[in-house]
Amino acid sequence: MKYALLPAGLLLFAFVASAAETSIYHRDPSSPSASTRQGWIDLNKNGKRDVYENPSQPVDKRVADLLKRMTLDEKVGQLWQPNYDADPDPDRVFARRLQHGEIGSFLASSAIIETPAMRNKLQHIAVEQSRLGIPLIFGHDVIHGFRTVFPIPLAQACAWDPMLFERADTIAAREAAAAGIDWTFAPMVDLARDPRWGRIAEGFGEDPWLGALDAAACVRGFQGTNVADPDRVVACLKHYVGYGAAEGGRDYNTTEISEFTLRNYYLPQFKAGVDAGAKTVMSSFNCLSGFPSSASRHTLTDILRGEWKFPGFVVSDWDAVGELIPQGVAADGAAATRLALNAGVDMEMVSSNYSETLAQQVRSGKIPESVLNEAVRRVLTVKFEKGLFDHPYTDESRWETAFLRPDALALAREAAAQSCVLLKNDGAALPLSKQAKSIALIGPLADDADDLVGCWSSRAHADDVVSLATGVRAKLPADTTLTVLRGCSFIESGQARWHLADFSPIEEPPTGSNEIAEAAAAASAADVVILALGEPREWSGEDSSRSSLDLPGRQLELFEAVAAAAANKPIIVVLFNGRPLALPRIREKASAILEAWFPGIQGGNGVADVLFGDVDPSGRLTTTFPRSVGQVPMYYNHLNTGRPDPGEYRGHYVDGPNSPLYPFGFGLTYTTFEYGKVELDALVMKPGGTLTAHVRVKNTGPRAGTETVQLYLRDVVASAGPRPVRELKGWQKVQLLPGESRDVSFNISGRALGYYDEKGRWLVEPGKFQLWLARDSASGQPVEFELAK
Repeated sequence: MKYALLPAGLLLFAFVASAAETSIYHRDPSSPSASTRQGWIDLNKNGKRDVYENPSQPVDKRVADLLKRMTLDEKVGQLWQPNYDADPDPDRVFARRLQHGEIGSFLASSAIIETPAMRNKLQHIAVEQSRLGIPLIFGHDVIHGFRTVFPIPLAQACAWDPMLFERADTIAAREAAAAGIDWTFAPMVDLARDPRWGRIAEGFGEDPWLGALDAAACVRGFQGTNVADPDRVVACLKHYVGYGAAEGGRDYNTTEISEFTLRNYYLPQFKAGVDAGAKTVMSSFNCLSGFPSSASRHTLTDILRGEWKFPGFVVSDWDAVGELIPQGVAADGAAATRLALNAGVDMEMVSSNYSETLAQQVRSGKIPESVLNEAVRRVLTVKFEKGLFDHPYTDESRWETAFLRPDALALAREAAAQSCVLLKNDGAALPLSKQAKSIALIGPLADDADDLVGCWSSRAHADDVVSLATGVRAKLPADTTLTVLRGCSFIESGQARWHLADFSPIEEPPTGSNEIAEAAAAASAADVVILALGEPREWSGEDSSRSSLDLPGRQLELFEAVAAAAANKPIIVVLFNGRPLALPRIREKASAILEAWFPGIQGGNGVADVLFGDVDPSGRLTTTFPRSVGQVPMYYNHLNTGRPDPGEYRGHYVDGPNSPLYPFGFGLTYTTFEYGKVELDALVMKPGGTLTAHVRVKNTGPRAGTETVQLYLRDVVASAGPRPVRELKGWQKVQLLPGESRDVSFNISGRALGYYDEKGRWLVEPGKFQLWLARDSASGQPVEFELAK
């Protein structure tokens, strides 16, 4: 989904002024009504406690009681989520529709989320001025934090620690809930193999097994063990399904995915999120193998509800129902409504096809009322489970102390450091000495605050962001000279960019005639050079695809000039970006490269912790870095070809190697590790049994460090379709002192050996398997074992 955040204060003021004029808010919504003081809310104002108003009744009985009381128009109203900011006269229009029960949810964009006051006022109309008092549910994109913004999800995934997601999303839920948010449109669990696609930043990378673990962790973080807890929010798995396979990396584009590939690569993360208890799912924009996902009964009903028994509700992505018309499967809004609702889309986001056509189609018999009732039942069930019928309002005293708490800032700093991936470190250029006499910090991201938060930054404030310059300066004694220079602009083309604080345009002056030369001179005079390079945050996320994976603007020219001027000095490159970049020249000439991604509001501190050795780099890539854009899509878990070996017909590029710049799982530390021979406790695994693989790992370097030992498997022969050359099936992080060694073992069960056929059946077949215990997906030698019949 996509929307532009407007200056919140302006719209908020307009709404409050209008509210005073129309007197629709006759009572302070944060003060309890008489029925609330009795321990329940008389939602339908009949003076008695009905079943749906009784918290002691089971949710299914409360839903059934309420559903039978609802009119057709009230039922349809539960299936519409408008965008408050989009209406030119929201006060009048939405107040009237809320009073008539014609809105079920609001997309909580800028006017609503600045404080919970606006949310409570809207909720007050729905609860106390409508016939049945059905509360609204407020949704917002809390992707990687609310006010405390953490590293982008692609970065956090590189920590190889699902618990980091759970901890970060617990804080994100706490902050969002304090602002009045009930429901987040996260996590995004789309598998992504093409770095041109801007939304690769929002997901976990290219591996379905690791992505499934991260998806489940995010759900636990947002929802906790009781989603009705006031510090929790409803999670939403998006975008279902196949959205990340957009052709050409162009957002919203067609995807062609076989049923076999869909089930083994693109569905597992969603299945894991459903199994973790996610209450909602968002249907995607894309056409999936020739038909729009938001009208696909096969995926939305047959798989999601039939096979997986998903009990929650499905919301469309922004205008996805209306987009069925330009996609060519619906002639008008009525037809789009029939397709989407019958496929399994319960709530329509933003567009109003359900609101405008559904009631009449039920009356005319084109849509059975039973289909409508089922969709409404699902929506009401989630509202009851969230506790909105019993506690519809947000405590307005909470939000002022909920944001940027010490535990949140500490975790944001930890996450920024744990997300960093050390890609190169020749001559032990890192860690840097805190006793360096002079450091030149150069680049458009050297002292930048706006861009470090990345895409989907929710309510992040630029004043809360620690820039790299601030983080580095805090590590140095007073007598160290730190020279900070931009070096060049981000974008020479004049493409629009926006300030984080108020979304006003950024006026970025073009690179000055002497600016690069001045940066080179500063590098020549310094003892150490740090180059902060990367992308603007607007170049990642939704509708931010790229046709090139090079550094934008004149950054490569800046790098070459600095590298020439400081040829005999350590040149440290820190990358801030939302996707893998193709950087062969930088790999060739830089002394060290630290991939920091978009690290969030504590990015400067977290990255400085790694640069100066206070935190050992332990991140590992979850997506492949290509050498050039011509190699993409490129991913480690590909299928073998019929001609895999070098020879006359080698299937290679004639102008370059097939291998990536950096493979999946890659990452260095400030020490070195040596792997012994991989050994198995048996060469044959019995059906239903287990097998143990182990390897001895030794720290052969001068510092303590953490090695991530990775388990990969390959099913050599599979009857329903070939399996990848390697598949990640486990990992362990091992902390070792200099000279220390440890035996690292993995227990492999039959579950790790299976896969889905195109009908969704789980197969574990006897035969030969290969196993690696290695530092990344491109290293190590396999050992073989057999699964017996």
